[in-house]
Amino acid sequence: MNSKSAVFTLTKKLARDLGFMETVYASKSNKCKHPMLQPFKYLIVIDFESTCWEQNTDGKQPEIIEFPAVLLNLRTGMIEEEFHQYVLPVENPILSDFCVNFTGIEQEAVENGVPLKTCLSLFGSWIKEVSEKRRLVFHINQKGSSAENACTFVTWSDWDLSVCLHNECTRKQLYMPEILYQWTDLRAIYRVCVQQHLSSCK
Repeated sequence: MNSKSAVFTLTKKLARDLGFMETVYASKSNKCKHPMLQPFKYLIVIDFESTCWEQNTDGKQPEIIEFPAVLLNLRTGMIEEEFHQYVLPVENPILSDFCVNFTGIEQEAVENGVPLKTCLSLFGSWIKEVSEKRRLVFHINQKGSSAENACTFVTWSDWDLSVCLHNECTRKQLYMPEILYQWTDLRAIYRVCVQQHLSSCK
C-alpha cells in the first residue's frame, strides 16, 4: 500500500469511527446503536505533498509538488472520483534528498508536472465536473437542514489549505479558489472525540 492509499484508508477508518460514515449494526444488543448524526453525504479528502528539507536554515518556503483529492461517499465508504496532479516547483526546483525519501516523489515526476496555477485550473474543472455529475452542495450550515448531496473538504490539520496553499498563492500572486476557504479539520475532530471519550471514562 502506497502512502496515498494509506492516507485515504485511514481517513475512511476515522470517518467511520467518528460517526461520519453511516453504520448499520446487525445486533440490537450492540452498545453503539446510534451513530453520530452529521449533514454530509460526501467528503473530498485533500492531502498535499510539498518541498521540504531536513534542515531548513535559510527560510525556504514549501511549494506543493503533489495535489491529490478523492471524493468519498460516506453512505457506501467508496471512493467515487479521484484527482491527481504532480506540480512543478519553481522557487526551489530541485527536490532535496530528504524530500524524495520522505514523500516518495522523484525529481522526474515534478519536472513532468504543471505549474501550480495550471494545477488549480485543472482542479477547478474537476470540481465543476464532479459537482454537476453528483449534484454536490458545498458549505451548508451544519446546524440547519442538510442537503441530499452535501459535501465538504477534509484535511488532516489546517496545514494543507490554511498554510501551504494559501501562503504559496499569496507569494505567487495566484487566485486561491473560494471553495477551498472552508474545510473540516479531521485531526481537530479526532482530538475532541478522544478527549470526550477519556472524560467519559473517568
